[in-house]
This record gives sequence, C-alpha cells and structure tokens, in this order.
Amino acid sequence: LVGAGAIRGICASRPVVGEVLRAARASWCVGWLPASLMSQHRLLSSTPPAGQAPPTSVPSRPSTATTSASTPLPSSAEIVVCGGGVIGTSVAYHLAKLGCKDVLLVEQGSVSGGSTWHAAGLVGKVRGTSAETKLSNYAAQLLPQLEAETGLTTGWKQCGSIAVASSPERHLVLQRTQAKASAFGIESHFISLEEAQSMFPLLSTQGLTSALWLPEDGTVNASDLCAAFARGARQNGVRIAENTAVNAVNTKNGRVSSVSVSGKGAQQEEQTIECQQFVNCGGMWARQLGALSNPTVSVPLHAAEHFYLVTKPIQGSHSQLPVVRDPDHYIYAREWSGGLLLGGFEPEGLVKTAFHDGVPADFEFSLFQEDWDHISWAWDGISKRFPCMEEVEIRQLLNGPESFTPDNCYLLGEAPEIENYFVAAGMNSSGIASSAGAGKALGEWIVTGSPTMDLWPVDIRRLAPFFNNNTLLRDRVSETLGLHYAVPWPRRELNTCRGLRRSPLYGHLNERGACFGSKMGWERANYFAVQTPATLSQSPAEQPPYTFGINSAIDTADRPAWWDATAAEVKACRTSAAIFDVTSFGKILVQGSDACIALERLCSRDVNVPVGSCVYTLMLNEQGGIESDCVVNRLASDKFLVVTGTSQVCLVNCSVKKFCLVHWLGVATVGAQAK
Repeated sequence: LVGAGAIRGICASRPVVGEVLRAARASWCVGWLPASLMSQHRLLSSTPPAGQAPPTSVPSRPSTATTSASTPLPSSAEIVVCGGGVIGTSVAYHLAKLGCKDVLLVEQGSVSGGSTWHAAGLVGKVRGTSAETKLSNYAAQLLPQLEAETGLTTGWKQCGSIAVASSPERHLVLQRTQAKASAFGIESHFISLEEAQSMFPLLSTQGLTSALWLPEDGTVNASDLCAAFARGARQNGVRIAENTAVNAVNTKNGRVSSVSVSGKGAQQEEQTIECQQFVNCGGMWARQLGALSNPTVSVPLHAAEHFYLVTKPIQGSHSQLPVVRDPDHYIYAREWSGGLLLGGFEPEGLVKTAFHDGVPADFEFSLFQEDWDHISWAWDGISKRFPCMEEVEIRQLLNGPESFTPDNCYLLGEAPEIENYFVAAGMNSSGIASSAGAGKALGEWIVTGSPTMDLWPVDIRRLAPFFNNNTLLRDRVSETLGLHYAVPWPRRELNTCRGLRRSPLYGHLNERGACFGSKMGWERANYFAVQTPATLSQSPAEQPPYTFGINSAIDTADRPAWWDATAAEVKACRTSAAIFDVTSFGKILVQGSDACIALERLCSRDVNVPVGSCVYTLMLNEQGGIESDCVVNRLASDKFLVVTGTSQVCLVNCSVKKFCLVHWLGVATVGAQAK
C-alpha cells in the first residue's frame, strides 16, 4: 500500500526505498494503460505477472489505416502536414472537411506519438484568452459528431469540472472565470461546498472558500481522439505516412516549394515531394523542424517534464466524476478506470525543463524516469484535498514531456519567415482541449489565406525571432510553466529574460524612478514611482506585491503600486505636457518606385500625401479584415516609414512582404492570375 505518507517517507529515505518502489511498480502496474499504449511504451512490460489475467477493460487501438514508409509516397501534394499527434491529425481532418483532398500527413514515428499518447485528457472550455476560449469551446460540439462519423470512440465524457478556491484572491479569479464563461455562452455557476463534495465524494472541502461548477467541461482518451481524427482525415481523402521523417522544407522565391523526406529502416532513400503549403505540427520537435528550412522558421517552445499519477480503483470513484482543479495547491484530478488520475503544474522555481539540446527523434513513446523527490511539493495539497490518497494503491507515476512557450499561449498561423509555411505547436498542456478548435482555425486560415477570427493571442507572429533563443526559452519556460496555476494578477510582469532591448533613454528614465515592464523584449517605463533609494534600486522581481485593485478608489490598502503615480501622470498629460519614449514601437522602411502603390492597397486611408506628412491608418488583409493599425510617414516620393505597435512589427512586416510576393513576383497565387 503506497499512500502519501509512504511517499513522503520515500522522499526522505531515497535511494533505497525509492528503488524498491520502482521495482515493485514495474512488476505489476501495467494494466492501467490502454492496450494501444502497452505495445508502444518501451518502459513498461506488456506481459502481466504470473497468475494475473491480462486486462480486459481497456480499449484496443483502432486502426488508422496509415501508409508505411515502404509504400511509395506521392511525388507531389497540395498540402503536407508534418506531425501525427492530436494537433496534426486535427489539422489534416479539418483541411479535408474544408474540401482539400490533396493532403499528405507524414509522421516520423507512429500516429499519437510524442506528448499526445500520455496526455491526461482534460477538456476545459474556459481558457486564459478569448481566442483560446473560443477554440476550446468548439471541441464539445465536434467530438460527438466525430465519433458518429468515424465509428471510433474518443472517450468523450461531459462530466463537468469543479474549480475550488482557498483564498479571497482565488475566489475573485473564479468570479472572473464565471464572467468570461457567461460572455461566451458557457454554463457555469457557484455551488456550495456541500454540493461540490456530493459531486466528488473523495474531495475534502477543508480550507475551501468557494467552488465553481462548469457542467460543459469533460474528458477524453487522448490516443483515441487522435485515432479518430486520423481515421476521419483518411475517410475524407488524406494520405497518412508513418515512419517518414522530414529532412528539409525547401523554398523558392520566399515560399514553400517542396519537402524532402526519408523513411526508416531499409527505406531510407530521400525523396522530394513538391507542395504548395507546409504545416509544422511537430509538437515538441516543432522547433527543430523549423530549423530544417532556409531561412529558419522560429518556433519558440521548450520541453519540460510534466507528471501525473494513477491509482488503482477506489471506492467512491465512478465514470462520471467531474474533474477537480485546485489551483491554490497547483493540482488537478479526474477519474480513470475506477480510480483517480492526479497531476499538477509546479509552482515557480520548481519546474524541470527538458531536452535543452534537442528532443531525440526516437522519444515518441518514451517517458522520463520517475522522480518521487520532484513531486514531493504536491503531496501536502494532494493528501489535504483527497485524504483517500493516504492509503490508496498507486499504479504509476507518469513523467512525460510537454512543450511550453514564452508567454503560455500556443503558436498558430503562418510563419513570418516563409510564405505558406504554417505552424500549430507549443500547446502548453492544452493540446487535447484545443486540438479541435486549433485544427479548424488553422485549416480555415490555410484555405482562405487569412484568419477567420481574431487569433492574435495565439498568432505566431506576435513573437520576435529572438524568442527562439534556446537559453532564453529554457529560462522563460521555467517561469511561465510555474505560473500555470498561479493567480493571474492584472498587469503581471515576467521576471526572466529581462533587459534584452533597451532604449537609449533607459538610464535617464531609470534615474527618474521608472518602474519598467517588458514588451517584445523592450524595457518600457510603465510608471514613475516616488523617488526614494528603495524604489530606485528595485529590480522587476522586487516590485511591490500585485493586487486586483477592485476597491482602489475607496480603499488605499487595495491600490496597486502604480495607482498614485499614474494618476499624477494622467493629470500632467491633461493639464500640461508629457513626453513619451516610443523607441520600442515597430518601424518598417517601405522603399521603391511602387512603395506608394503597395501601401495604398494595404492601408484603409489615403497615404499618397505630401512628403513630410504622416497618416494614421489601418492595415488590411486580402479579405478586408484588420491586421494592424499604424502611422505611415512619407519621407520621400518613394520612401515611407511605417510605425506600428511594439508587438506587431512581425505581423506588419509579414503583411507588406506577402503583398509584394503576390502582386509583383506572382508567387503566391495559383494559375493565370499571377502577375
């Protein structure tokens, strides 16, 4: 019997007891995994111990009817999708549903490999940003339809979820979650602690202050969902080639022209497949895949270890138990095979990043070694919230890789470096919940040429190329993963990777008491504090504590640190004068004999103005949608300086470049319409 008390003892008496525990686990805990995973998971034996019957209640893996590397690959395809995880198969499925029949999906190993197969399978609708919430909301609509269409179960259960709070700050977060859910038509309401315990009998309400019920949330089996997407894609004409690695993404005139691939084993001869679009759904390999093109495509993500444990059956657990999230203790729980699956996201300072030198190609169905010492931080919260864990038998501690981004939002859209090179990766442990929506949104983007909804929070063009620095990613992901379940304070500034870009006025502003924030790597003065030796020496990590500031107007104790300083600055702007340092704004020089023609087409206002004039305008896409707002300064008859927001310089630059490729080089159009 291995419970929380024993675990704490193990953590204190390693290595001997820990080794005994691992040996015991290896001898009997194979039965909880789906049969499809037992044959693929190299760290577990698929043979039950003597005298123990093979498990009969676990599903077998449905056939995805894929093409092996020994089957001849086509010489061309309109769209090549790389990556057979839940994101890649979803993208391929949605492309096919949108009418794209010439789609080839290549996977270096087997479908559902990487981080898909060991995902916990939580499907929550309300996410951190509006864009992510809209995309996650789509999953509950699609999954029943997908099961009916393919004949494969996804394991979808609309069991609901309960988020609990242990502090006034967390209760306010839950109130904001409810408000966001209401804005998107997602049902949610507060329930009593007694109701929460009746829904989840194994839950202890000790120390809780409130509970929010979201009945539309649920769970899936990640591998089954991936298999259903794959079968649905193939039924609609997509070809799927496993054991086929991409060696290079080739370009011509700034756009994708072909991919070079090779098989495994005896079929290692490289083959070139001509294509018009390429989609990087490489998961934790996506950054390395981005480096296989010229120019390199920046895919800023970094892998980190993520754990959960699975128990044997527990009295009181049943298939319709809701998901429970206790972010104050950084943990979550769901039902699994009559027991519990419990995981967590480490607090800041305890995150373990992984694969700093690159992810091995053969890690597709592997796991990290169990690390009982590392998860000791979670046991107090687990045993407090779920007291049954003190005595329950634990089947396995699973420790697998997930990929995370510099700002905890995933990467979606057309890469700014190469036209018709698309990316869907860096899901920050939300890949299962977001797979349906992300696949649909990217498929529509590929087909129509621009986003069909506001995707800016997840648009890959929001991040500059320097974010792809490996050391920066390791340090930043160590912080952002640690904030996964932390209180999302308004105007929170990150502490890692600071001071990357500074205005020439930085020293002067610092001497005047500037409290800096970071935007696109730039240090920018958020406000000027009262000049005291204490404030002048503060680093970002030493800034005053955050507050929601709900009662700031009447309660001085609730006012954020910037309240009084900002009030004085606003008054100065209204009654006197102020100077703003906008060094961080994006600046793009558009120059040439047809520069005015290009900007006239891109911008909503007339920019054909006298030299020395400036025009504030919107920049539009081919569908007339708004890409950005900017100021166009005419420096000469053939020279314009476009000034845009700090975070949108990559987007605007990409818009101008794409226009030039389409309307002068004619490389982004098909057929006789090319100029």
